[in-house]
Amino acid sequence: MGGSTLVQGARYTSATAIGLAEGWSVERLTPPSRLYGANGLRTGPDGRIYVAQVAGNRISALDVDSGELETISTQASAILTPDDVDFDADGNLYATEYYEGRVSVRGADGGTRVLRDDVPGANGITFHQGRLFIDECRIGGRLLELDPNGGAPRVILENLAMPNAMEFGPDGKLYYPVLGTNDIWRVDPDGGEPERVAGDLGVPDAVKFDAEGFIVSTQVGTGEVLRINPRNGDRTVLATLTPGLDNLTFVGGRLFVSGFTGQITEILGGGATRTVLPGGMTWPLDLTVGADGTLYISDGTYFYARVDGELRMLGMLFSPGWPGYIRGATSVGDGEFVVTTSNGQIARWRPAASEHDILAGGTEPLDQLYGVAVAPDGTVVAAEQGTGRVLGVRNGDLTTLASGLDQPTGVVFTGDGTCLVSEAGAGRVVAVTGSGTDIVADDLDRPHGLVVRGGRLLVLDAGARSLIEVTLDGKARTTIAHDLPVGPADGGNPVPLKGLAPFSGPQGLFAGLAAGPDGTLYVSADAEGSVLAIRQER
Repeated sequence: MGGSTLVQGARYTSATAIGLAEGWSVERLTPPSRLYGANGLRTGPDGRIYVAQVAGNRISALDVDSGELETISTQASAILTPDDVDFDADGNLYATEYYEGRVSVRGADGGTRVLRDDVPGANGITFHQGRLFIDECRIGGRLLELDPNGGAPRVILENLAMPNAMEFGPDGKLYYPVLGTNDIWRVDPDGGEPERVAGDLGVPDAVKFDAEGFIVSTQVGTGEVLRINPRNGDRTVLATLTPGLDNLTFVGGRLFVSGFTGQITEILGGGATRTVLPGGMTWPLDLTVGADGTLYISDGTYFYARVDGELRMLGMLFSPGWPGYIRGATSVGDGEFVVTTSNGQIARWRPAASEHDILAGGTEPLDQLYGVAVAPDGTVVAAEQGTGRVLGVRNGDLTTLASGLDQPTGVVFTGDGTCLVSEAGAGRVVAVTGSGTDIVADDLDRPHGLVVRGGRLLVLDAGARSLIEVTLDGKARTTIAHDLPVGPADGGNPVPLKGLAPFSGPQGLFAGLAAGPDGTLYVSADAEGSVLAIRQER
């Protein structure tokens, strides 16, 4: 299809169709995403659900009956990495900014101001009788009361093991889930010892209360939605979805939950559910193809295989043996991968066995790893964007193969074993040599993913939104596709998100590229959250 790229309700739209060179076609293998994941949920004064999206720097408002979405705060707005939201009595929106360690206020007039910038891991937020409370989802996190006028915060509790989205109960106590201890607690905000309400759960990450005064809690590890009696801890499973649930809210007695994929689900009676907003991918990032032609997709907190036209999750943030937020990936055997993580590790991962081995960066994390490839001699080579280096790992030894590069991103090997690296900052692709680097292709915008096929280099230029084929001597090039939905959805050159341990290090865009054994080219359409297949007609 080479038609219009406009998709109703998608997070990214373009009035310009994908353009293709003669003899090429394009197919969307996955539908575009409408959100950048879905984190905090809160029902607004207008009855719509306000959805915070950490990775996308966005807040959207969802009409649960029509499915209509309105972007309230964009990637270019003053609110960064919003994780949870609430409203005061005047309709002003307060947002925790997780990676920024801030709380900001968006007034009813649209103006924004920072309330606090000294609350690392700011996450859960709630108002109670005009008083504002937040917590910090980090190791050693605090539970705080904030002064909406900007005064010093009051510490209620500290040294908590990653508290998350919280709410006041009918008894006037503040109920908060703790990820690190897998339980739910309550405390009187004006004094007294905290009390454990329920434990041995499915990793609770949010609590709210229904009309009968029962806790309703999402479980990020198991995908369960639980109803818990706050008086004795008895629990009932309202529904079981997929792992990665994040938050919940009520709209007139109706219950809705969010998930990392961006799916919003209404929980009905008897375990039944209704998808209000379908899930999708947050990015995607790198792509790799196995020897049998299976396409594998890295989406940060998820890793998928595409099997029989459907995505099958191989692992996610809370899976046993998870190596960390995966950015770069290459298939190295039957169900085995070498990956780079935003946490700063290069690892060999076996998802079926729920295990991984750290090859580099274990004790001293590396700085913003991106693409990864394996040389013919078995050396694992990765781009370290934060330092401008290309690194090699072999038999436990880490060496610098090249340095002084401008945002190295993609890595690939030619048939003769030459390592090629894309420099997103310099707009070129270079070959790594024993004495430095040689330019293979320049005058690019922001090259990311690379593939070598049939003696030619394919470059996914995220800045130019184009897929380009270049001869390895650099003397000829052809644009195979242009106006692709890749790169920043709102344009510009966004700074990588800061991230926060232990979940993720800095997060940045990486438009991956891979080739199948049949010649199909797979493109990470990260602007719209889909994967494209580009094929040469025969």
